[in-house]
Amino acid sequence: MTTLNDAVDWSADLGGGTRIALIQAGTFRSDAGALLGPVPRILWNGLVADEIDEDHRLLQALNCLLIETPWGRVLVETGIGDRISDKGRAMRRYEGPWILPALMTAGFEPDSVDAVAVSHLHFDHAGGVLKADGLRAFPRARFIAQRAEWDIALGENPRLVASYDQPELRLIRDLGTQAAADGEVEIVPGVSVVPTGGHSAGHQGVVVRGRGRTVAFFGDLCMRPWSANPKWVTAFDDFPLDSVVAKGALFARAADEGWTVVLSHEPKHPVGHLVRERDRFRFEADV
Repeated sequence: MTTLNDAVDWSADLGGGTRIALIQAGTFRSDAGALLGPVPRILWNGLVADEIDEDHRLLQALNCLLIETPWGRVLVETGIGDRISDKGRAMRRYEGPWILPALMTAGFEPDSVDAVAVSHLHFDHAGGVLKADGLRAFPRARFIAQRAEWDIALGENPRLVASYDQPELRLIRDLGTQAAADGEVEIVPGVSVVPTGGHSAGHQGVVVRGRGRTVAFFGDLCMRPWSANPKWVTAFDDFPLDSVVAKGALFARAADEGWTVVLSHEPKHPVGHLVRERDRFRFEADV
């Protein structure tokens, strides 16, 4: 990416004219018990002892990917954004630059983005599509989420819509439905969205294939290192059994084919590989 500078958190040349960079769009905090879901605390407490705060919450990064190919530029995820209320900001301890200033600090102009793909429409992944004034943050970009995700996000099931900001999503509904994906879709050559379900009905991963290297972003199916165990799901997963199945299949392919994996919410070491470990997998950080 000719315009990117050292402000990015990680970058790699995948070959064939495809480059990818990780940009963190701030941080927030989530309840530790909810993030570990049904996993007994005795099994996970030691993993987070150095970061859990007085309110039993963990620091969560808002990791986004910027992909440049010969056929276009793709942004994966938009974070929480700048339209969150002061009350919401304080409650979630949301800090740091949102995606637009983060990109610009990295030397990248938002009007050069051709497509924005989000793993799902929860507030912390799709909140940065609009600026504070209500205008589109990425005026030229298609906005790509699964059609099944839109159906759930704007539905009426109180259990399933709890993590969606429906008033905000209604503002971008037309933009989203115009480019909605139905299943696996190649956004530009080498960059595909892959439906997974599990965390939400229309959750999707993003796979980026260069000439000599593949990078996968599995959204909230693989948000932190402990997510590498397919049986460790969060309390936020609407369809946890689907998560287990999807993680097992995707993680096996990533491990066997040596894909680089980027975690969606890991603040310190978000880039690495999945390694088989008996009937499960282990995340090994690269940086």
